[in-house]
Order: sequence, then C-alpha cells, then structure tokens
Amino acid sequence: MNDELNSLWQSLALLLRSHPWHGIPIGEESPNIVNTYIETVPSDTVKYEIDKKSGFLKVDRPQKYSSICPTLYGFIPQTYCSSNIAELCRERTGRSTVVGDEDPLDICVLTEKVITHGDIIVRAIPIGGFRMIDRGQADDKIIAVMHGDALYSQWNNIEDCPRSFTDRLKHYFLTYKDIPGSDERICEITHVFGREEALEVIRCARKDYTERFSKLEDMMKFVNDE
Repeated sequence: MNDELNSLWQSLALLLRSHPWHGIPIGEESPNIVNTYIETVPSDTVKYEIDKKSGFLKVDRPQKYSSICPTLYGFIPQTYCSSNIAELCRERTGRSTVVGDEDPLDICVLTEKVITHGDIIVRAIPIGGFRMIDRGQADDKIIAVMHGDALYSQWNNIEDCPRSFTDRLKHYFLTYKDIPGSDERICEITHVFGREEALEVIRCARKDYTERFSKLEDMMKFVNDE
C-alpha cells in the first residue's frame, strides 16, 4: 500500500474503529508471519463473515448441517484474490478459465487455546494450504498456526500435520456448501501445498490488493459498489 493511504488509515484508526480488511496491517514480517482477522471459531453454529462495506461481522448463514470448521477461520487483511491469484491457480492446475473470487485471502489458524468468539486479531505463521476452486473461482485456504502456540508451533510445514487432521479440514471445505442428497459438488480441492507455496499465494494476494486499492478513491468505489 502506498505511504499516503497507509498514513491516512493510521490517522483514522486513532479516532475510528479500523476496517478489518483495509485498516489492519498485514504485518511487517509478512508473509512469514501475518496478522489475521478471525470471523468464526469452532464452537460457532452460525457462519459469520465480514460485511465488506461496513467492516462489521454479519451472519452469512446458519450451519444447517453437522459440519463445523475445526479451526479458527478468517482472512488475511490487506489481501485480495484477483488476477494474480487466478493466474497462479491456472498455472498450477491447468484450468484456463479460473478467475479470482475478489475476496480477501482465507486462512485457518490452529491453536491449542479455546477462543470463544471471533472479531479478533491473531498473529499466525503459514505452514501450507489447500488450492480450492469454488464454482470456477480460485478460493485458496491458507493453513497456519498461531504465533507462540505451545502445541502447534512445532508444526513448520503441512507435512508435519497428521493426515487425519488435513483430511478432516478438507472434508469441511469440500462439503460445507453441499446440499445433502445432491450429487453436485460445489467445491474442489486440487492440491494440498506446503509452506513455500503458501507464502507465494500470500504474495500474490498482497499484489492483487496493492493493484486494486493503490488509491483511496479506488477503495471507496469498491466499497460503494458492494
């Protein structure tokens, strides 16, 4: 983000609540350590999602079925999934028609601690992720561990995770939009990737964000069009 826009957000943050997507910095150590905004925790029976216009959490939908996300779930601030993310996905999968979903980059954060609600900021260390395609749109899911976590901080790469854990998380994302009884599968996971690829995904999403929101008027137009 350019210095003028960054300075403006820092000034506004002294007076107003920062917008979780635009007003929270990604972190000086990104992509190795990133700030994350948590929308949903494992105990939630309702899926919460950021309202891009206001910056407040909204109810996206009740969790109608038994599938509950087993980790903290949210997004990385000041990221955006557009042309660079789509190009990376097309390159890795050979799917020439994939586009970006035009949302911030999703992230799952592992911690041994019980966190009872979302709308919080967590520092996280990426260790891998899923290359997911949702209705023809690139919808990558970064997997990370909470910075300083006593248990999960020993996992440095997705390969350190037990297979049962990655299978459980994959099952959630492969089924959380499906309708029971239907043979149609809305989401597809083409790859499980490691830490280095996760860092590359974050860099691409950061580049997409900078290109899309390099000027304040671009940001205001995007929000007003929502």
